[in-house]
Amino acid sequence: MTRSLLYSINVTLDGCVHHEAGLANEDLHRHHAENLARADALLFGRVIYEMMQGAWRPDVPRPEWMQPFARTIGAARKYVVSSTLPSVDWNAELIRGDLGPAVERLKEQPGGFLFTSGVRLPLALAELGLIDEYEFVVHPRIAGYGPTLFAGLSKLVDLKLVSRKELPSGSVVQRYVPV
Repeated sequence: MTRSLLYSINVTLDGCVHHEAGLANEDLHRHHAENLARADALLFGRVIYEMMQGAWRPDVPRPEWMQPFARTIGAARKYVVSSTLPSVDWNAELIRGDLGPAVERLKEQPGGFLFTSGVRLPLALAELGLIDEYEFVVHPRIAGYGPTLFAGLSKLVDLKLVSRKELPSGSVVQRYVPV
């Protein structure tokens, strides 16, 4: 049995995925902490790795309700896809070379699932057909600016809704699998 790859992203109603456009609240952080706690490892590109590392290190001051997410992401095993970073820390290992075979090797290891997020790495993973489940946390907000999901994808990816959950804040978690 192979591990599946779950892609999860916060997105506004108009498709913006800029990290400052979404709503940061306790139920959202709880949801993401639960996802990360169930994952065997996290797969990040350089940009997301550097952003998360800078924001979620233990010495960064934050509200108490953010602490469970900070502890969970800090403890998680991480793989970082980058050809430019000379090294990584924060319980991480660099992945270099051809993306497809590298991710397939990770997926072939025993376990539950791998978790990924971001914009550019998931675009490449979708192009290669390596994402097994898509989770969109849709925020009740219109941003009007910022990067959007899968800009430049060369093919259609048809999806089937497998679950939907509304968070108390009004954000809606939608999970899909490719058909």
